[in-house]
Amino acid sequence: MKKLLFLVVMIGMYLNGYAQDEFNNTFKPIPPEKPIVEKDIPPKEVPPTVTPPEIVKKKDSLPFDPKALFNDINYYKKDANTEGIYYRKNQYLGNIKTKSLTSKVRYRDAASLDEDYIRVFLNHKVIVPEVVLEGDYKEFEIKLEKGMNRIDIEALNEGTEPPNTAQFEVVDDKGVVVMKDQWNVGKGYKASVIIIKE
Repeated sequence: MKKLLFLVVMIGMYLNGYAQDEFNNTFKPIPPEKPIVEKDIPPKEVPPTVTPPEIVKKKDSLPFDPKALFNDINYYKKDANTEGIYYRKNQYLGNIKTKSLTSKVRYRDAASLDEDYIRVFLNHKVIVPEVVLEGDYKEFEIKLEKGMNRIDIEALNEGTEPPNTAQFEVVDDKGVVVMKDQWNVGKGYKASVIIIKE
């Protein structure tokens, strides 16, 4: 009988302790049907600092019309309209502006060494009557006059492998290469570079 009484007391204590645990819990809210989603607050937009575009300067007008450079038929050979041959015409190589007192023009054969000969003019006056293009650079120096200085390189032949080809550089009086390019012209045609001394 003592054992039965002990068992009843133990079960009662157990149930009592379990029931008491329910009352010790704090309030539990009922969750809503649709959960509330917290919205992320976006950071304040900071407008970018806008720097106005630089004013585009109008290109300096050239004291000549590049399209009309070769109009003098007494000095320039007329273009040949030979289909598939692009080099039987005069070639304008561009212009540069400089404050240099002198400039050097360096030149050499741009392709195979095939006995290309040239003649060089400065403002329509011959300054190099005849020279063969080789693998190493040759050069001539010119004293620049104020304004336009026109250098014409005439192809005296086309070598053994046409056309007359050469690579050239224009160097200012400080030794800086200010222009470089190459020409491809047929016999009797000229490649022209304009140096404008400011």
